[in-house]
Amino acid sequence: MTVTGDDEPVADEPARVARLLDAQHKAAELFTRVEELALVVPGITERQASDMIRDLASDLFGVKRHWHKRIVRAGPNTLHPYMANPPDRVIAEDDIVFCDFGPIFEEWEADFGRTFVFGHDPVKHRLREDLSVIWQAGRDHFDRTAGITGAELFAAMVSLAEEAGWEFGGPIAGHLIGQFPHDGISGDETDCYIAPGSDLPMRRIDRTGQQCHWILEVHLISREREIGGFHEELLDVPSPATRGASAVGWRY
Repeated sequence: MTVTGDDEPVADEPARVARLLDAQHKAAELFTRVEELALVVPGITERQASDMIRDLASDLFGVKRHWHKRIVRAGPNTLHPYMANPPDRVIAEDDIVFCDFGPIFEEWEADFGRTFVFGHDPVKHRLREDLSVIWQAGRDHFDRTAGITGAELFAAMVSLAEEAGWEFGGPIAGHLIGQFPHDGISGDETDCYIAPGSDLPMRRIDRTGQQCHWILEVHLISREREIGGFHEELLDVPSPATRGASAVGWRY
């Protein structure tokens, strides 16, 4: 065990990795159940869908807290980045919808984002399919680039989005993740993110002596079509089962 500055024990690295993976696997299972139960469907509001997913997380895993606000966004609301708070919208028959949830499983954070497409609009389906492709390309770039900084990975993600014909919709492309609350041990705020100005190597030890672990997120938008999609999961922790599932996405 490692001891923090507050004398609170923290799991050693293999245990930390196992807990992060367990949290992500539970988040993936949660969203599989969301799909099976059709909790995100046309005719209900974004808030209603969010509340049903919250209740399902509680029923399945005893989740009582989420470390960031729960997001379900549909149609033009999918253009908005995380910090925005667009008006609640009723999901339409041909909408694209994304979900971004950060459930806490036994004090370990997950962060998981997936996109639904209703109807047969080929542009919306291409957007959804490109999310996991660009996410994987970003992960591959991270894997082969020793010493990469958050700012450098953000620039790469913006370039990948533009090469695919989209705009990168968010001011960040990811963040640190860990034992709740991760922001209490992360250090300088800018360097907690995959974003411009984050100039420290991402592969580093944090101020408590632990390895930093990261979420990679992709927010692709088309302002002309007023649509966007979102995909995120663990970047630097190997998870073959989850990686295979992430390439499928949700299609309706």
